[in-house]
Amino acid sequence: MIRRIFAGLLALLLVLCGGLYLYLRSSLPQTDGRLVVPGPKGEIRIERDAEGIPLIAAQDDQDAAFGLGFVHAQDRLFQMELQRRYGAGRLAEIFGREAVTIDRQMRVLGLYRAAEAEIPFLSSTVRRGLEAYAAGVNAFLGSHRGALPPEFLLLRFSPEPWTPADTLVWGKLMALQLGGNYRGELQRARMARTIPAADLAFLYPEYPKDAPTTLSDMVPIYRRLGLDSLYEAVPPVVGPIYASNNWVVDGRHSASGKPLLANDPHLEFGAPGFWYLARLRTPQHEINGGTAAGSPFVLVGHNERIAWGLTTTTADVEDLFVERIDPADPSRYLTPKGSAAFALRREIIFVRGEAPVDITIRTTRHGPVLSDVLPAGAADPGFVLALAATFTIPDDRSAEALWAINRANDWPSFRDALRNFVGPMQNIVYADVDGTIGFIAPGLVPIRRSGQGWLPAPGWTGEYDWVGFVPFAELPSAINPPSGHFVSANNKIVPAGYPYFLSRDWDLPNRAERIEALLNATPVQAPASSAAIETDTLSLMSQRLVPLMTQISAPDEASDEAIRRLRRWDFRMDGDRVEPLLFTAWLREFSREILFDRLGDAAVGYWDLKPRVMEAVLTEHQDWCDDPKQPERKGCAVRLTESLNRALAQLRQVYGADITQWRWRRAHVAMFANPVFNRIPVLRDWLDISIPTSGGYDTLDRGPSTIRDDARPFAQRFGAGLRIITDLAAPNGSTMMIAPGQSGNPVSSHFADLLVRWRDFAWLVPGRSKTVATLVLMPEPSGSSR
Repeated sequence: MIRRIFAGLLALLLVLCGGLYLYLRSSLPQTDGRLVVPGPKGEIRIERDAEGIPLIAAQDDQDAAFGLGFVHAQDRLFQMELQRRYGAGRLAEIFGREAVTIDRQMRVLGLYRAAEAEIPFLSSTVRRGLEAYAAGVNAFLGSHRGALPPEFLLLRFSPEPWTPADTLVWGKLMALQLGGNYRGELQRARMARTIPAADLAFLYPEYPKDAPTTLSDMVPIYRRLGLDSLYEAVPPVVGPIYASNNWVVDGRHSASGKPLLANDPHLEFGAPGFWYLARLRTPQHEINGGTAAGSPFVLVGHNERIAWGLTTTTADVEDLFVERIDPADPSRYLTPKGSAAFALRREIIFVRGEAPVDITIRTTRHGPVLSDVLPAGAADPGFVLALAATFTIPDDRSAEALWAINRANDWPSFRDALRNFVGPMQNIVYADVDGTIGFIAPGLVPIRRSGQGWLPAPGWTGEYDWVGFVPFAELPSAINPPSGHFVSANNKIVPAGYPYFLSRDWDLPNRAERIEALLNATPVQAPASSAAIETDTLSLMSQRLVPLMTQISAPDEASDEAIRRLRRWDFRMDGDRVEPLLFTAWLREFSREILFDRLGDAAVGYWDLKPRVMEAVLTEHQDWCDDPKQPERKGCAVRLTESLNRALAQLRQVYGADITQWRWRRAHVAMFANPVFNRIPVLRDWLDISIPTSGGYDTLDRGPSTIRDDARPFAQRFGAGLRIITDLAAPNGSTMMIAPGQSGNPVSSHFADLLVRWRDFAWLVPGRSKTVATLVLMPEPSGSSR
């Protein structure tokens, strides 16, 4: 009897699980057949290849945008939904109280309001394109008869219709993510409260002359601003913590005789990933490459005549201003012309399962009051922090620029299109079939009356105000250099004599130097040799640091073996080697010890591997190794020995006693987290998307570690989610790869089917792939159209 009951329950469970699986399968997109939908003007063919990459063939640009909106919604609907809710400050409606802080931040920044304000400044052509894209998304929502993707089921809500502002807020989020240096200003202001100016200058080698000596009188005010609470309230993604590589060679240095362009943008990993490959074909153009779900633009790629690639400039396009409250009237603040009223607006944050949160947001002449992110009473009432940022200006025509560069046919039209680009400022390499190669860094960069926006500046004096923007004609730009190539890798792009301040947040020059060396080693490039450059794992920082670190005498056998291994190392961060893990773990402990012993809690938020600073400690400033609290701990040899012992103990605890088993690939694992499934224990393990990888902090095969995460300090959560190489002799033969897959639906076979091929540097050639499924979108018989 018990066995029969158990068998019956098991059968019932299997039926229920099978039914759930079939229900979830109904969330997969229709990829074959014919479908009548409202909106398009003509027939739209969507041909998918074996990897799920669509070719969208339409009669004009608007219908192509419609088709792209449709397929984005088919494959990435929840990603799009989460993105627009994040930009609009509406995450708490689905996640509840835990998202209120993020929503407050987004409401204060006003990104969605800025996106809505952008629409009237766009041309009718681009507005029609955005409307067509939105209509394509909504056509999917209206025609899909099965389940929505699983995230909607788990969170129990349905998406609202898509609008053009939902697309434009994507651009605002990218500007915030890639240019959000105001978090750096907050961090430096926090440090300036307790750290001498000389120490700040050492910690930031690009230390500007005007700070904090000139702003030393601001330090007492910084102590009253609630900077710690504000820093914690700022979403951690804000700030240029990403990196990318691109280069282009002219026909004299290409095996085909035509220019060759390579690009691998580095962003945060996720499941789904940031990038979605697509091809758009009309009678006028064929535009192929990497798109972002939620927008109708090919961001990196090519058309039939030109190709382009991007890296982030890390330009300083944001400043924090300390506004002094009018002592006579707290509803006003002081300006160079006297007292002025705050502009006020009320926002209501709806919270799932709880009462709404009512907030009042103030705006000054500089911008939104960032202090309003905090609850009342969290900071001194005499001062507030306001943010000036280029992404909040109303006449942002960046969408205009992206639409136009997709359809440009030569350097003059490409460059002219970028006059409308506000940001985030990018280093763009260019090539065309006629043989021209180019470089340009477009975007709005403020001109300051004085200073460089390195620390929050007094807003009541006007001394540090923005007085204009760098003229477009004077932004960095060039074509057809004598060297025959352009290279950028987030390195400094202008010489010392450049008349305008762009940034001090340049990345280490290591990757750019390495690309230059490899291009010189193979002066005639082919797609295969450029692909080999992207796989390079040589670490220039380890070349410089390991000889300095291994000068010590080993105190025991284990330390001696580690040091001997590192001395014999070829400095390649390969997954099957032990030395990359030894080096990274040792440098992690050394930098932690030096920084926290010297700076105390002020090191929180600054601590990282900091190779340039650690090299300077070991060469020019060895006094930083001395411990004033423990005089016996004097000199860098002592600190290196202690940190090596700690690193070895940690590695033994996690990876065992046998040092030969400490392979880099065991620790250095690329992790692609899903924002919903990773919150649920069983699903988190079941849908784990991760893979061991090579690469490191400064290698071309970029694999930075999250060293502040004590649980997974060597995991890789950022990297090249897209790789693309285009030979202008045959643009449609462009090779591409993304990770982890085209689909955001875990039920789909394309959720992570590209992961291994991505890790192994395999390539897709979408322009030459075979069609395995065709869906035809037909306009409604009535002829109704947008």
